[in-house]
Amino acid sequence: MSASASPGPPEAHDHDHDQCVAGAVARMEACCAEKGLRLTPLRRHVMRILAQSHVPLGAYEIVDRLARDGENVPPMSVYRVLDFLVAERLAHRIESRNAFLACAHAHEADEVVVFLICERCGLTKEVSSHAVGRDLAWAARASGFTPRQRVLEIAGLCVRCREADAAPQ
Repeated sequence: MSASASPGPPEAHDHDHDQCVAGAVARMEACCAEKGLRLTPLRRHVMRILAQSHVPLGAYEIVDRLARDGENVPPMSVYRVLDFLVAERLAHRIESRNAFLACAHAHEADEVVVFLICERCGLTKEVSSHAVGRDLAWAARASGFTPRQRVLEIAGLCVRCREADAAPQ
């Protein structure tokens, strides 16, 4: 089955979409208010775009979506917003895709963030694991290594794509 024949839209997910977007924007508003940071209209718009997508988006995809919404923004401005969102832990950079995803929730300092990335439709779920974090911290200490970032990316098939493969043709 080809990637173009994947089941349903890749941005479909199993929870309240409006609540998901509202939650991400609310986390950003609270972060900016708490730290005295500027919450510009562009920062808000980019966060909404990221939160609406459960597929990592590249900067140019965000530029295209902004343009569809009538906002012509240079890519460098979008990169600055993305840098801000990542620095404030409101979004994640998915290294393997050179793309970005809104952060689903706040993380503790020793927590490992795990991204489950569907190779077919691109759906990406963010989960965390204290057990994995504990084991990786132990392994790093034993090696004399100090991690800068605690992120794992796991590629595979989401349940929808796996079920589509199993369905009779």
